Amino acid sequence: MPEASARPSTIECDLCIIGAGSAGLTAAAGAAQLGAKVVLIERGEMGGDCLNTGCVPSKSLIAAAHMAHSFTAGLEMGVGEGLAPRINFQAVHDHIHGVIGQIAPHDSVERFESLGVQVLKESAKFTGPDQVVAGPYTVKARRFVVATGSRAVVPPVPGLRELEPMTNETVFDLTELPEHLLIVGGGPIGLEMAQAFARLGSKVTVVDVATILPRDEPEAAELARKKLGDERIVLYENAKLIDPKRTADSVSATIEANGEDHQIAASHILVAAGRSANVNDIGLTAAGVEFTPKGITVDGRLRTSNRKIFAVGDVAGGPQFTHIAGYHAGIVIRNALFGLPAKVDYAALPWVTYLDPEVAHVGLVESEARKQHEDVQILVEHFDENDRAQTEKRVEGFIKLVLTKRGKVVGATVVGPHAGELIGIWGLVISGKLSLAAVAGMIAPYPTLAEISKRVAGSYYKPKLFSPLTQNFVKLIQRWLP
Repeated sequence: MPEASARPSTIECDLCIIGAGSAGLTAAAGAAQLGAKVVLIERGEMGGDCLNTGCVPSKSLIAAAHMAHSFTAGLEMGVGEGLAPRINFQAVHDHIHGVIGQIAPHDSVERFESLGVQVLKESAKFTGPDQVVAGPYTVKARRFVVATGSRAVVPPVPGLRELEPMTNETVFDLTELPEHLLIVGGGPIGLEMAQAFARLGSKVTVVDVATILPRDEPEAAELARKKLGDERIVLYENAKLIDPKRTADSVSATIEANGEDHQIAASHILVAAGRSANVNDIGLTAAGVEFTPKGITVDGRLRTSNRKIFAVGDVAGGPQFTHIAGYHAGIVIRNALFGLPAKVDYAALPWVTYLDPEVAHVGLVESEARKQHEDVQILVEHFDENDRAQTEKRVEGFIKLVLTKRGKVVGATVVGPHAGELIGIWGLVISGKLSLAAVAGMIAPYPTLAEISKRVAGSYYKPKLFSPLTQNFVKLIQRWLP
């Protein structure tokens, strides 16, 4: 007869969270610090995709690529003539994993246990509408949060899966620089990796079934397209990958684009062609939770068809960004712990593609705005009229505002250096329902890239401010002033 200690333990708690990625960790930390009894279940690495195979390693690689590019970028200023970067890719690998190691303690089991969270390093599966089995434990909770994230998918190209191509889950394990990298997918991840590896010395080819950056303004995609071409990245859009196969020392394939066939032989292949929600093998049907391959079906409060169960982050089937994961966690805490009917609102959702120049956006693009509003106004300013951009020889790019006829900002795009940092003020304008006058009237330090926001806001008022009517009014006032 087994000892009592060997029997599965039953744990009761206020909130049980499945998945320790960005969404799950944020929800667990917030709920525990508010006094709730929290159980967090994770079968893999703490920190999930963002820390281990996503945002952190990719931006670390991009940072190294920026350093390499600075050798040639400085030539216009008389710096670095005759020099070329020497790439030690093993050291680049070590840099990437060193950054992960520096951040990892913030996401560790030890930290969360210090916050009062009970962490179970097990696979979790619902066995009913109100309980989960995780290894030897049965967890019963007042509310559950599914935060299992997503994974890279391999498109259904015959022969591609058999090649066992790299994805974001494996590319950062490379210790040798690819000689020729073929990237399948021209979305943000694919393009970011393309530019980074090209700057570190790889020959890079990108193939996509559609056009690049389809969710951004066409002008932004066109500028990115030109920049990638200038850096000798071969880009095939609206193209098909045919008959990929592995030879003794390369990966060969045919790329069908613009009615022509192009033969390619690459040393490495990376797939960055979308992601699939992790909805399988967690017992969602037993829990009475409706889902599709795109994710779990949720309402505006992120509740599933089982009102005791919430879904957050990538698995909720919405925008797949780390900052959305954190935002979702806040919505769930307000609902699950306080009973407040908080709902998601993506009107001020920002996203950034970390190319050089960066492409940042918040709110509606022009085409979306014209479908929702009768009259739309567009304001544009270019970085070649920004003094700081001129001093740094970084004049490529622009800011574009999308306004209603009454001057309400409903969308903004910034393409240029540090665009991801500059877009924040426009997210605040949209979410806070601020007027353009608030930005036009601010005192911006000189010289800074941020002046472009003040300049574009001020341009809205120029036609009226400097009109003949205003000029005549000023002349009249001058006659009366002492």
